Amino acid sequence: MSQTAATFDLLALGEVLLRLDPGESRVRTSRQFTAWEGGGEYNVARGLRRCFGLKTAVATAFADNEIGRLLEDFILQGGVDTSFVKWVPYDGIGRSVRNPINFTERGFGIRGAKGCVDRGHSAASQMKKGDFDWNQIFSEQGVKWLHTGGIYAGLSETTAELAIQACKAAKKHGVTVSYDLNYRPSLWQDRGGFPAAQALNRRLAPYVDVMFGVLTEDEPSAVSSNDHPTDIFAAQAAAAEDGIKKMVKKYPNIQVAAATLRRVHSATCNDWGSIALIDGAFHRSKNYAKLDILDRIGGGDGFVAGLIYGMLTQQTPQLSIDLGAAHGALAMSTPGDTSMATLAEVLKLAQGGDAKVQR
Repeated sequence: MSQTAATFDLLALGEVLLRLDPGESRVRTSRQFTAWEGGGEYNVARGLRRCFGLKTAVATAFADNEIGRLLEDFILQGGVDTSFVKWVPYDGIGRSVRNPINFTERGFGIRGAKGCVDRGHSAASQMKKGDFDWNQIFSEQGVKWLHTGGIYAGLSETTAELAIQACKAAKKHGVTVSYDLNYRPSLWQDRGGFPAAQALNRRLAPYVDVMFGVLTEDEPSAVSSNDHPTDIFAAQAAAAEDGIKKMVKKYPNIQVAAATLRRVHSATCNDWGSIALIDGAFHRSKNYAKLDILDRIGGGDGFVAGLIYGMLTQQTPQLSIDLGAAHGALAMSTPGDTSMATLAEVLKLAQGGDAKVQR
């Protein structure tokens, strides 16, 4: 199927969690929570649909109970297609399958954001090779772009194999594949830690066209810096550029590599920006110095969605990365994992707009 006739601009393969947010309170003391949906891969599909107006879908699984149906309702509200949601019979108490819950507090000032994820035995983590007919999805229904990442691939041995199978099939059918390295220590703390996560990422890297993050030997904290006041991103940008060069030399199939840059002053004040290798040249986004943040969760996914939008709509490399950084910044100005920004707001910010009142 030609890319112009494709049913979906992007298909995300990942897990969708129910996020319970205590607002200004703490998880450990709160008596009420606001419910949102979220998940690293899904957030990208939702941002592309609701902010940028593209056609997207999510491939995931839920236990068929009231929580699963609530998550489905959230996804439908976000406009993301649910044709590839697998429903697994519920056993009554979640002994064999359940839906994942993510308790996350936003943090404030010197108190950082904190998450407590309860995702063991989730339906999505039990998905495996053969659960989807990728050849039919990519050839008959048509998909322009497949997005997945290290969070989903790292859930279990079976999700790793499913992610590899999906990426291989996508490449076979000429579908662009993007992968967000997205290391989460909690996923790997009893499974080999960072080295094990990187070993999995290296298995997937040969099938990736667009890589988010830098595949390196060092843990993410090893290439960040908060002590370069003359250029808030100097150390991070230099480390990212060096890492990207090494990565694309080892994996020449990677055509685009991008990474966010962040300096944390406090939970509610960050410096924010991004860097990307596109068409053989490095591009830096606009820097957002001392950006006020309401909820930092989902900012990176907002960046990914904006950059993918730029590439799918054939924007210039500079505008594409500026759209990504602007969308990520706006996503962190509202509660929840997913973006509430409009395309007009993203374009205005990316092109130098400000926060003056609009009437």
